[in-house]
This record gives sequence, C-alpha cells and structure tokens, in this order.
Amino acid sequence: MGRSIPKNDADFNTRQQMIGTAAKANTEKWHLDADWIESAFNPKKTVWDNAWAAYLNPETRTPVITFAKQEARKGYEPPLRQLIQMLESNPRVSVEELKAMGIVIPDHSGTPAPVATTYPVYTIDSSTIRFLKLHFHDQNSLHKSKPYGQHGAEIRWAILDAPPVNVNDLTHSAFDTNSPFALEFDEADRGKTVYFCMRWENTRGEKGPWGEIASAIIP
Repeated sequence: MGRSIPKNDADFNTRQQMIGTAAKANTEKWHLDADWIESAFNPKKTVWDNAWAAYLNPETRTPVITFAKQEARKGYEPPLRQLIQMLESNPRVSVEELKAMGIVIPDHSGTPAPVATTYPVYTIDSSTIRFLKLHFHDQNSLHKSKPYGQHGAEIRWAILDAPPVNVNDLTHSAFDTNSPFALEFDEADRGKTVYFCMRWENTRGEKGPWGEIASAIIP
C-alpha cells in the first residue's frame, strides 16, 4: 500500500485526486462507508486541497503556507491510506479500477483466500424500536466474527407474510464487513415479520453456503 502514496507532493496530489474522485463516484456501487467518507475522509481532503492550492500560488507561498501544506498532508495521509486499504480489500473493486486510480495491486497469489465452507450464525437484538441488530459470527467459532480470508457477510432479507420457500424469496440484499449488522424500519413495519439469511464472501468475491433462514418480529 505504501507504494500507492507518492513521496513527491505534486504526485501525491494527483494520486489522491484520482482516488478521491473515484471513491465519490462509486460509493454506492462499491458499498463504501459513506458516513466515514463524509466525516473522516472529506474534511482532511479539503484541508489538503486548500493548502496545496495556496502553496502553488507564488503570491501566497510563505513559510507559514509551506508549513500548513506539510501539516495538511500529515493529517490527510492516514485516512487516505485507510481508504486505499478499503479499496484493495473490496471484492467489488476490480483490478482495472484499482489500476485506474494508481493503486499498486498487492500480490496475494501465494496465499489465495479460501472459499468458506461454513456459514454465519447470529443472534438478533430487538431491544430498540424500529431497529434490529444481527450479531453474527462463524458457526465454528464463538469468538471470531468471520473465518480467515473472508471479507464479510452477505445478508438477504425481506418482510413477508409467510415463511420463504428459499433464499431467492428474500429480495433485499446487503453486505457487512463487521458484526453487528443493523437494519432500521419504518413505523408502519412494526409488528411485521422479517426473514434473514447470511453467507460468507471472501476477499476475491467468492461466496460460501447460505445459512439457515431465520426470522424476527420488528419491534
């Protein structure tokens, strides 16, 4: 990942613009954490963009401006590296898309992520009205939220009047990299039955078997 962050400030600025622009345009497609981008990434990016613009202007380039640019980069690099790590480990981001952002592709060819043979099991927390939380972990471990090599869990769910025949009846889909998975419902949904099913997905996008279909009453 370090090679994806150029040492030269001009190259750094070009690279971060490529990554930031692509992440903004594909937040929904890549299932990125929009709240984190808005609250943690974008403010640091804005500080850098402003400091770099001031530094490039000979009329405003003073020792104070140069120092501000250096401090802005120090503050911006950690969230930028975190975003790069998110993109590198995200199976929804293709190798071609990573290359287009200038991200150096890590070589995992020696240790490919295994396809899961187990599935997630979970407990449902319904203690808050209009909310359900699924605390999930691997069926073979009470302590690990996901098995080795797994990026996260795919969740299928739907509000139904009768139990589903199979997973295809669960028409809503979501993905979560860390337990718990939370869903918020409308007031009109309270008292209805929602059905869930989960499976693991590894870092290459390969999916394991579906678990049991479970249900809960929306509080």
